[in-house]
Amino acid sequence: MVQPFVAAPSLNRERMPEVADPGERAPVTGPGSVTGLVPGRNLARLGPIARYAASAGVTDLFVNGEAGLWVDAGLGPVRQSGWRCAEAEVRALAVRLIALGGRHIDEASPCVDVRLADGIRVHAVLPPVSSTGTLLSIRLPRPDRPRLDALAAGGLFGSGTVGLALSDRLRAAVQGRENLLVTGAAGSGKTTLLAALLGEAPPGERIVVIEDVAELRIDHPHVVALESRQPNLEGAGRVGLDALLREALRMRPDRLVLGECRGGELRELLAALNTGHDGGAGTLHANSLGDVPAQLEALGALAGMSQAAVARQAVSAIGLVLHLERRGGERRLAQLGRFELDGRGLLVAVLVGVPAGGIP
Repeated sequence: MVQPFVAAPSLNRERMPEVADPGERAPVTGPGSVTGLVPGRNLARLGPIARYAASAGVTDLFVNGEAGLWVDAGLGPVRQSGWRCAEAEVRALAVRLIALGGRHIDEASPCVDVRLADGIRVHAVLPPVSSTGTLLSIRLPRPDRPRLDALAAGGLFGSGTVGLALSDRLRAAVQGRENLLVTGAAGSGKTTLLAALLGEAPPGERIVVIEDVAELRIDHPHVVALESRQPNLEGAGRVGLDALLREALRMRPDRLVLGECRGGELRELLAALNTGHDGGAGTLHANSLGDVPAQLEALGALAGMSQAAVARQAVSAIGLVLHLERRGGERRLAQLGRFELDGRGLLVAVLVGVPAGGIP
């Protein structure tokens, strides 16, 4: 008989045993093949998938009901052929992980996203909304807090003098208090780059971060974070990003940061960045630099803003747009741009600040 998995409360800081050679980094290729374990990371709560999450290179795990487990260790999701788990066990794991994040999942609320105490993010979907069994998408936080120099050394900005010039350009943008918008697809490194950029801010500045689900890990001495709250079972108690933005403005931020623009809160963000809050930043999902204006217009429409209003606000509020791409497992800064108005008064994004030779 299969023993049920019992998740430990998130406030208990139980530790996984340390393993020799913690500095090695290797992708997961099958059961028992995890190397480079990260000592001190609390993974016991993940039950039957804990050992797959223990590799230092693993960023995401995907459970598709009984169909299997996929692990992303930097080169895209790889199926773990030796992993087996019944649908009932996957569902029980999903219910317990969501409960550890302080929420409830059932047929009435079948799609839930939570953050556990040490930053592990869990998204779960139950049948019948999912036609392929209980779905789990788990994102693991980086054990370190990346610095801009480390990202440059890893090739995020390209190589040689081009990479060095881009790194210096971004550092100057932070020091010069330009408002930044980091764009890209899911998993392209937007949060990682934004955290590294904010780590370059002077230590005497106060950074106020607003996120739907807290993910930013910033190496800076004065960071305060606000996280949205979903309504309870009675439908009360919701605190949205738009409300948190208004509260953040009362906290005297030197830099105001919105982890991700995904709705009508764009109106409050643009208004805030246009009222003297220089040095702010945010992220946005977009396929390319050229698609960013359309994305902003769509979000602005949710807030009742016209295209003209979004265009004028964005041009004056956002100083630099950084677009990231992920290809073949590598994350790269693909385009650097700014907003302008075209001859019809519509918002467009144009390339700027790219050193001679472009971004390789």
